[in-house]
Amino acid sequence: MAPEEKNASFYYELFKSTFVISAFTVGGGMVLIPLMKAKFVDEYGWINEKEALDLAAIAQSMPGVMACNASIMLGYRMAGLPGALTTLLATILPPLIFLTVISYFYEAFAANPYIRMVLKGMQCGATAIIINVVLQLLTKEIKRRLILPLLILSGTFIASSVFQADLMYCIAVDALIGLMFMRSSRYS
Repeated sequence: MAPEEKNASFYYELFKSTFVISAFTVGGGMVLIPLMKAKFVDEYGWINEKEALDLAAIAQSMPGVMACNASIMLGYRMAGLPGALTTLLATILPPLIFLTVISYFYEAFAANPYIRMVLKGMQCGATAIIINVVLQLLTKEIKRRLILPLLILSGTFIASSVFQADLMYCIAVDALIGLMFMRSSRYS
């Protein structure tokens, strides 16, 4: 559907769903992936799983905040420039609201042991979500029995965790490997 064919209820749903995802994306951009998949792939069917993963990969590799990059690309994919502006606004509003409230009450938040416990619980939840995404992607590649993606995944993990390689170099090498060896539709 072209952007001009979208009605107000579509834009409202796009705004609302992106706003909610942004409000609960605690722990960094990787938490965005399962939330985005659950909402836009599984619930609405607006994009497929491959598009969601491609969108997340591109958003992460671009300069800037992954959540904003992903929302702009998703909005543009869904409804052109009006969609991109809608999702961008919905993505930046929750952190803006939260940070404004927290800044007014910083002393109360910083000294409150319950707030510290809530934040620690949120960190644990975000970690669990990231591990879940990693396991889902790993399981998918193992089921497909594709050796090259598994080698890239393993090599990147070993390079970054064992040898403390700079992640930016790892991503650049992975991109080059993907460009050179994974052109066939077998790896898509």
